[in-house]
Amino acid sequence: MPAYLHHDPVRVEFVFPDGTRYRTRFDGTANDQLAAELAAAFPALVHPHGRIGTRKTALHYASYLRGMVRWLAAEGFTGGLSQLTRPLLFRFWMAVTVQHADLSRSLLRAAHQVSGTLPPDVVPYLDGKLIKARRRPDPLPPYTEGEWQRITEALQQVVEESWADHRRALAEAAGGEAPRVAGLTPPNIARELLRHGPMSSKAFAAHIGWHRHRVEAAKTLAPVREALYPAAATAAAYRLLLGVYSGVVPDGLSGLGIGDVTWAGDSSILLDYVKGRRGPESVKLTGRAVRLIERWLEHSALLRKHARPEVRDELWLRLRANRFKAESGGCGYVVSGPDPDGTNLRAKDTGLVARMGLLDDTGKPLQLHPSRIRTTYLNTLSRKGWTGNTAIDPNHSAAVEGDRYLTAQTPAQMDAVETIIEESQADILRRALPPTVLTQEAAARAAADLPAEAARLGLTDGALSELMAGERDVFTASCKDPLSGLHGPAGKPCPARPWVCLLCPLAVFMPRHAANLLRLRAFFARQYRQMTTAEFVAVFGPYADHLDREVLPAFPPAVLEAAAATVADTDDQIPVRPEEMTV
Repeated sequence: MPAYLHHDPVRVEFVFPDGTRYRTRFDGTANDQLAAELAAAFPALVHPHGRIGTRKTALHYASYLRGMVRWLAAEGFTGGLSQLTRPLLFRFWMAVTVQHADLSRSLLRAAHQVSGTLPPDVVPYLDGKLIKARRRPDPLPPYTEGEWQRITEALQQVVEESWADHRRALAEAAGGEAPRVAGLTPPNIARELLRHGPMSSKAFAAHIGWHRHRVEAAKTLAPVREALYPAAATAAAYRLLLGVYSGVVPDGLSGLGIGDVTWAGDSSILLDYVKGRRGPESVKLTGRAVRLIERWLEHSALLRKHARPEVRDELWLRLRANRFKAESGGCGYVVSGPDPDGTNLRAKDTGLVARMGLLDDTGKPLQLHPSRIRTTYLNTLSRKGWTGNTAIDPNHSAAVEGDRYLTAQTPAQMDAVETIIEESQADILRRALPPTVLTQEAAARAAADLPAEAARLGLTDGALSELMAGERDVFTASCKDPLSGLHGPAGKPCPARPWVCLLCPLAVFMPRHAANLLRLRAFFARQYRQMTTAEFVAVFGPYADHLDREVLPAFPPAVLEAAAATVADTDDQIPVRPEEMTV
């Protein structure tokens, strides 16, 4: 995403991945020279070069820039970057919050990259240890299976109840009469609200010519109004349930519009959304997620009819009170889009959490967090065999991915992860063992001392005899147990490729295998010529290194010279598949 610096006056314009813009000015501050030099750093701070990727982050940086300029001016500083001193900056960092100090260091680093005017004794402290250490937040753990089930069922219940109320209010409105004559019954109120839109008690009383207190005493207006025109709690329930069904990131869900919903057939939807700093993404929805969006579009149709043109195309419309509109003689309500910070769900704003009354496994109130819902969705998929490799976020480092998706596990999953780690460590140790090479002298000793040699190799006397006679030969070596299941199903022949035997603990190399080992080394050389270094190292690197450093040096030079005479530089002598052949 780009950011543009303008002058006269100094201002910065950000263009975000979703196409929205944010402009902010830095004139009229306590020190316009310093503010302008710091504002020049913003183009270097936007993603992917820096942290600024959302409007909220840009607002924080702009606010903290002004706060830094204001604090330094209060200390008597009126110069620019070149006049800043270590003592002054240290006093500032000690006086402000950890977040303010961290963002100010980012600003100063970027500003120095642009202008190079910071004093040399100040620069080292911009990359060093923080004056105030920032506590690393713990990653959100997934909900437990019981909590996840209760959340899903509670959200489904809210959606079903609100939809039933909406349908009932529409049906009642068809048989309603004028409330001024027939009274404040739900059908009569629904009739007026359906015809004239949502109204507050004051506006409704004025509409029918009654006193406001008489309308409020009936206590029938608010339930009918919310049934016809869903408020924030209902919209939040739909949005959260779509997150449960689809796993879309919270900021992507909150920013959806009607144009982002594209039908891909009769029973599937292509949903386009913007994921934070990463930009536009899309996902195909089917089944219950599609039915939920269909339900919401029908549920919010009346809201959309009364919405202002600038918000009419928002997906998550909601009805909210507007005190200014009520005081000016209007209906007292306005149809708006999602929360300004749509990724957060506050119980005091929506009433949804209190309405559902959810409890965690310990009996304490359970808070709904959209990001935690996504974590649980991914966690649930991983237990079904989905690895997530096709959706790894390139904005995350390996450490962040590990903290977010590996450490946030249930005890059973942690046991599975530890088992994978133990097996991987054991495999590394097996690969580090020296190769088993039986030269002619070793073979003679093995024949003379069969029981001892069999015990050393981990074989029975009969198996050792078969191995020495070549009955257990594969292309690269002799295998102690071809049916072990080390590289494939137990009890079936090993499916490993010829080079895998080089690092296999079951392989025994003998002089009769020298020719095939040299053919394999020539194969590696041909692959190296037609692959990039990175590709070769990833695919054949460990095997080629082990062959050159460990296996071949264990054979006498005479054996290798005799075997080399029979080796041709072609793939014809190697059992490779068509896709593995060299040019």
